[in-house]
Amino acid sequence: MKHVFFLFILWFSFHTSAQDCKQVYLSGRVMDTLRPQNFYNLMVVNKTAGKGIFGMPNGSFQLYVSEGDSIVFSVTGYNTVGYRVLGDTNCQAKLELVIEQKPQEVAEVIVRPLKSLEQIKEERSALALRETRMVTGIEVMRSPVTALYQAFSKKEKNKRIIAQKEYEDEQKAILQELLRLYVAYDIINLDEEGFDAFIAFLNVDENFLKTAAEMELITFIQDKYAHFIALNPEYK
Repeated sequence: MKHVFFLFILWFSFHTSAQDCKQVYLSGRVMDTLRPQNFYNLMVVNKTAGKGIFGMPNGSFQLYVSEGDSIVFSVTGYNTVGYRVLGDTNCQAKLELVIEQKPQEVAEVIVRPLKSLEQIKEERSALALRETRMVTGIEVMRSPVTALYQAFSKKEKNKRIIAQKEYEDEQKAILQELLRLYVAYDIINLDEEGFDAFIAFLNVDENFLKTAAEMELITFIQDKYAHFIALNPEYK
């Protein structure tokens, strides 16, 4: 009977001390067993208290929490791990957590064949604004009604706007092909994400684009590129 009473006292003491913890000292370490590395962005978040701390580069951490708090361990590129605090008789909890990297998604890569300088030169020479029939000169005297219609017709204006937009798009496409070629030949160093901004900065005269010799174009674009990067270092 004495033994039973003694065991009851031990159980009661253990149960009482575990439940009386106002704070639990939580410590431990997160690990990636497949790719040992440092964790410079380990975040230990106490969701219950709405607080968080950064862990150490070696994956270790230590903080005071309350019994029953919901803790989340977060590392960029890894799946999060959750834990519900349960302190021992010394009001401590020590963890060793193995975390796994998220599956990597590879972005789609579009491969475009490079056009030759000769092909681009032919396209430059062939640049032309699509004709939209307009009554001009002496024809205005012969058909004044048609001339007035073309001057004020919304449909005719839209035709001219569309033709101009197509012409500008064709110039832009030629310049993009030219830039891809210059990047491949190390004439300039620019990602395709910066092409649109650089083309707008170039503001190439259409006649120059059509008639310029290769060296004239290269010199022009190299000079403009130097100024563009100076003003927009984020594209460097």
